[in-house]
Amino acid sequence: MTAQVRAVRLGPKSIAALVLVSVTGVFAFGWPLLADPQSGVAHAKDAPWLFAALLPLLLGVVLATISESGLGAKAIAMIGVLAAVGAALRPLGAGTAGLEPTFFLMIVAGRVLGPGFGYVLGSVTLFASALLTGGVGPWMPFQMMTMGWVAMGAGLLPGPDRLRGRAELGMLALYGAMASFAYGFVMNLYGWPILTGLGSGISRDPGAPLHENLARFVAYHLATSMGWDLGRAVITVVLTLTLGPTILKALRRATRKAAFEVPVTFDSDAEDLSRPSKP
Repeated sequence: MTAQVRAVRLGPKSIAALVLVSVTGVFAFGWPLLADPQSGVAHAKDAPWLFAALLPLLLGVVLATISESGLGAKAIAMIGVLAAVGAALRPLGAGTAGLEPTFFLMIVAGRVLGPGFGYVLGSVTLFASALLTGGVGPWMPFQMMTMGWVAMGAGLLPGPDRLRGRAELGMLALYGAMASFAYGFVMNLYGWPILTGLGSGISRDPGAPLHENLARFVAYHLATSMGWDLGRAVITVVLTLTLGPTILKALRRATRKAAFEVPVTFDSDAEDLSRPSKP
């Protein structure tokens, strides 16, 4: 069995940047539940906008750090191709019961090419998709971060050098279903605080304790998102089990031919053909 290919090698700086932006992302999504009811943050109406302004800067830092430490020309080309395909796939189902085939592509690409590649690919794909569909807004950096987590998680699944065949497909299908529901759950944390003050039993109450707001959020999530999340999970599982073997094989063949881990070198002793040879 050949060793697992890593199109993007994560060094200490890249890992530190990923941890930093992920921890910040947890607070960016979870502040409605984590903030003290007596604090000014809990009652702030502009907190989602502040995080929406902060996250693009942090995403830029982590992408720049990864690029500096291990993102070569071959990996950039592969990201460009896969991000273009993912961005083109997303409009096909995003408006129909949550059927998003892009999830399948992000998961298999992250599985084959590793967590670093997956995080960059997920973020870039959602950015390109937003530009393509006109979906640019304060929600975009949250979507970029969440999809980056989804693809990165696929690259962190166990047994990349040993697990193949039905066992691997089963694991990817299970992960795809869980990630589909988790994506909807996390993204709802972004939109839920906007409902504050509507007087609904599922809207956020800034002065309520954690357990009460958590119950409100779960009710909000079940009422507004479960249908979409179920459709996303079903299409991801179906595509993984049917197209998964073909796409996995194609991506692994492409990574072997690309030879990401072989540095590009130039022979300094090669003859300069632009100069006429001496008689």
